[in-house]
Amino acid sequence: DEDVTIGQDTIIGPNTQLKGKTSIGERCRIDGTVYIIDSRIGNDAHVRFSVVLNESELGDRTEVGPFAHLRGGTVLAPRAEIGNFVEVKKSLIGEHTKAKHLAYIGDTEIGKDSNIGAGTITCNYDGFRKHKTKIGDRVQVGSDTTLVAPITIHDDVYIATATTVRNDAPAGALVFNSRQEHVREGWTAAKRAKEAEKK
Repeated sequence: DEDVTIGQDTIIGPNTQLKGKTSIGERCRIDGTVYIIDSRIGNDAHVRFSVVLNESELGDRTEVGPFAHLRGGTVLAPRAEIGNFVEVKKSLIGEHTKAKHLAYIGDTEIGKDSNIGAGTITCNYDGFRKHKTKIGDRVQVGSDTTLVAPITIHDDVYIATATTVRNDAPAGALVFNSRQEHVREGWTAAKRAKEAEKK
């Protein structure tokens, strides 16, 4: 669009659409098949293949994609990284923080130097209202974690894989709740027999 601005030495790949009041800084790389509307991108950023940015802001030296979707109100601090099949909505992602695989981050504030594991989701909607998740600095969130908002995860917390977090976590804590305590032996054979009876 006519209001789009692009800085010096930026490379724009094929099949890219730049809409609205989008501005792109200097020395950026937009790989291609990207849709960007009303967004601001700082200097030296890298937007990989097949990314959608809508009303979002990317700081200097950020990296997004491939196949990521940043929705309205998303802000990435310098050097933050959002990876493949990650959706971010109305969230602040802190400096050097990464969410590299298969995650949903909504209505969330994350500090610096944190890592969001694959399969993590913020449960921000209770059927009536949206709620906020706050995550501090240097937090390690294990894969397949569910964060039930409203919730605050303080600095230096480790969250174990496959944990559902329903309460605030104090600084420096280890949070876990999945020990595979409930195992029903023979369940699969019984289920298959029951389904066979229905036929």
